[in-house]
Amino acid sequence: MYAVMITLFAIVVVGYVAGKLGYMGGTFDKRLSKLVIDITCPALILSSAMGGDLPDRSLILPLLGISVLTYVLLTIVAWGLSRLLTKREEDRGVIGFAMIFGNVGFMGYPVVASIFGQQAVFYAAVLNVVNTFAVFTVGTMMVTGGQGVGREKFNRKVLYGTPMLAAYAAMLIVALGIDNVPSYVSQPLVMIGNITVPAALLIIGSSMSHLPLRALLGNRLVYATTVLRLALLPLGIHFLCLALGFDSFVTSINTIVIAMPVATYGTILCLRYGRDTTLMAEVTFVTTLLSMVTIPTLTLLL
Repeated sequence: MYAVMITLFAIVVVGYVAGKLGYMGGTFDKRLSKLVIDITCPALILSSAMGGDLPDRSLILPLLGISVLTYVLLTIVAWGLSRLLTKREEDRGVIGFAMIFGNVGFMGYPVVASIFGQQAVFYAAVLNVVNTFAVFTVGTMMVTGGQGVGREKFNRKVLYGTPMLAAYAAMLIVALGIDNVPSYVSQPLVMIGNITVPAALLIIGSSMSHLPLRALLGNRLVYATTVLRLALLPLGIHFLCLALGFDSFVTSINTIVIAMPVATYGTILCLRYGRDTTLMAEVTFVTTLLSMVTIPTLTLLL
């Protein structure tokens, strides 16, 4: 598992160097961000529901249920904590986003596979359906409003953008038990979807390259958010779900998924909507670095 975390972090470093050398940055990063959100990410979402045998059907509804509960609770908690952590209105949306959304699609899948086995990737994909819906609805409102949930007018376009259409299709595939998608459909989606992880991590690294070194080391706000993102919130959700009677296997996968570092979509959405990426890049960098320690530790506690 450490090898997986180090590999992903190395790609961020390459993006950082590419940004410093002028290969990335500015208009290029914005266009690449649009490509990731509109094309490669939807392909990744669809392909995650097309590979291998379908999992135990009896776990699909509990996975969707625990995921809905998780993101509702995280949204409520993040709305309140973001107001306690900072008085800056423009930072609250970023902090709220950082506490709610982990790097599920980019880092969650390989980490879940390394802990629970390759078949568990599909379970993570089911969880990611709700995460995807939340990122492009609640998450978008947070980033664009910068003041938390409910202050920015809801943009209905996110409900029928390509990421959400892909999420609907993936959910339908799971619900109908379609496990015989032709290879000439699934393989191109897999290949295009595979672009998502390195492209998104390169964008994160490039965004960091424009920050002073001191900023990358974080501050009290960044570290408080990091502790909540990587440890306190996942553990809290874990024990609450067990107390509510959710299956321990389902709960453990959900816990690992939400213990990922801050979602790279945060920086991508900031770029897309013309928001300042500084704080989002800082908290993404610090959580990505420290997750190489916290995720293995959390695994031992489950």
